[in-house]
Amino acid sequence: MALIQCNFFSKSLMRTVPIQVVLPTDKMVFPGQPEPEEKPFKTLYLLHGIFGNYTDWVSGTRVQAWAQDRNLCVVMPSGDNSFYVDNRKTSALYGSFISKDLVEFTRKSFPLSRKREDTFIGGLSMGGFGAIVNGLQHPETFGAICGLSAALVLNEQNLNSEYTDFLMTNRGYYESVFGDLTKVLGGENDYTALAEKQAGREDRPRIYLACGTEDGLIAPNYVFRDKLQELGYDVTWQEGPGGHDWQFWDTYILKVMEWLPLEGVSQGVSSGHVTE
Repeated sequence: MALIQCNFFSKSLMRTVPIQVVLPTDKMVFPGQPEPEEKPFKTLYLLHGIFGNYTDWVSGTRVQAWAQDRNLCVVMPSGDNSFYVDNRKTSALYGSFISKDLVEFTRKSFPLSRKREDTFIGGLSMGGFGAIVNGLQHPETFGAICGLSAALVLNEQNLNSEYTDFLMTNRGYYESVFGDLTKVLGGENDYTALAEKQAGREDRPRIYLACGTEDGLIAPNYVFRDKLQELGYDVTWQEGPGGHDWQFWDTYILKVMEWLPLEGVSQGVSSGHVTE
């Protein structure tokens, strides 16, 4: 399994950015087994959570081995603490970086399918928010969305927070991410408004959501799940014991791959499965 780290220039962020790519081009095939068919790889753009970076998923889960089993390319960028959205006032265009620059660069650089039905976006916590928002903003690009413990934080408490020294309760932080907080609800980064806007599209993405039963974010995830079901989305919900931690995400990233339309486990070297 090739694990590639590289840097490229993002026009949206106006700087060089790092990414990590899992690419199963060097998979070992034992004698007597058929060589895998050479064709463009299906791709999962996988986003980290707050305080993290592009190395998190590989260091925190077994995503590399499971991607190899399924001939899946996984692309992991760094999104800083941006929630992966565009803030035009500060020129922090992280949404455009994810949905445009990153997709274009990786498709030019690696043997990836350009079909929307082969292109997926997912993430955990803040990355789950980013995957949902960018996936719904660009259904022509992403055929499936996966949100694990998604930080669905657009609520009255956060939008009306005060200026504090702690990032997660600081109104200034949310302003640096979303801009004018009085205009967030109903705007381009409001996941509920986006779901309503895209509900009538025939090509709206399939959506997978999961959250731990001991996770403080499960309540807003329930609300969003119910809204998607009401709007007629093809949505899969799973929950299980666990909190907001890597043990839960390691278990459920495998469930994500089992849910995605992939070829299944290969006949080459396999690393096994998680059971509960």
